[in-house]
Amino acid sequence: MKRIIVNGANGYVASNFINQLLMDDYEVVALVRGSAKMSAEDRVHAALSEINGGVFDKGERLKVCSYSLTDENFALTNEQLQEIFNGVFDYYHFAASLKYDFKSRDQIFATNIDGVKNSLKVYRKYSNDNSRFFFISTAYSCGNREGLFQEKFYDNEEISGFRNYYEQSKRFAENVIKDSIEKEGVKAHIIRLSQVVGNSDTGVTNTDYGIFDFAKRMYGLAHRYPNETVRLKVDPQATQNLIPINTVVRYLMKTVQLEEVPGIMNFIAKQSVKNSHIIGCVTELMPINIVPVVELKKEEMTSIERLVSVGMSFTGRYVDTRLSFDTSNLESIVAVDDHITDEESITKMLSHFVGKLSVHKKEKSISVAS
Repeated sequence: MKRIIVNGANGYVASNFINQLLMDDYEVVALVRGSAKMSAEDRVHAALSEINGGVFDKGERLKVCSYSLTDENFALTNEQLQEIFNGVFDYYHFAASLKYDFKSRDQIFATNIDGVKNSLKVYRKYSNDNSRFFFISTAYSCGNREGLFQEKFYDNEEISGFRNYYEQSKRFAENVIKDSIEKEGVKAHIIRLSQVVGNSDTGVTNTDYGIFDFAKRMYGLAHRYPNETVRLKVDPQATQNLIPINTVVRYLMKTVQLEEVPGIMNFIAKQSVKNSHIIGCVTELMPINIVPVVELKKEEMTSIERLVSVGMSFTGRYVDTRLSFDTSNLESIVAVDDHITDEESITKMLSHFVGKLSVHKKEKSISVAS
């Protein structure tokens, strides 16, 4: 069975992917940046343990390597790289900076563009005719584009064409991949993810990104100012494209199993969820009354509403979206469920996430008291 090499392996999607690969008896090499606080192996072990309820035995099929994404040869020796890139393998590039603001622009571009260039450089040096390179991008590389976002390459644009530098960096990186395909013959594929949420079957949610970041902020606010009514500048009829982690993993496994897959695939949910439902769920789960309003000027906000507005500087860019994505390529390799993310599953996920916040708050209170 072929080897699967995954960088950024301790991330939410990457670690869930690795977990399934190991369950299906694939050999996995996980590339992770170690730190002074946690080794690369500890970071991967922690991520996989969380997925498996605190228990994980890596066995012999998982090899963890500490690497540096932007350094020459990943700061690894030639012998180490030859051992990693050995035999028949697929390479999945997950590593990314999720920052978005102007002050982090250089760091975002260094990781999301230069990191991809370096990853391709190392890959080309050690790959063989049976190797494939998969770049994990975002469905939001569409930027501010209106209409159907097709499974094809789009030209680079100025920052005005995007909501933030994260989106722009991903578009630029996709075109780095395009050049590598056209000029160097690299067998590369692009997978664009929409907002990845929890498990649609169990409700288990181990991410605090997107709607869960919003829920976390509202939870903190609700317990500082209980039973407050807070207006939020949000179009309640606008939607969020939320794809469950178990669905993403199922689609990723299909790319591993098939010898031929399309060049670009949009991994998105066919059915989006309205903001009104998400806000309604959050309101029911905590002592706060959130009222979505389409127009709300800063000078009309209360001090608490201004606090919420500042805290949503990133999330707020996505509250008025009605995006449309092509899935023709995706549907050519896997059956796509039109109802993978419905209101019931989102309610289950938010309930699980807020429940974890409550447990953490109680444990913190006990710790302080003792």
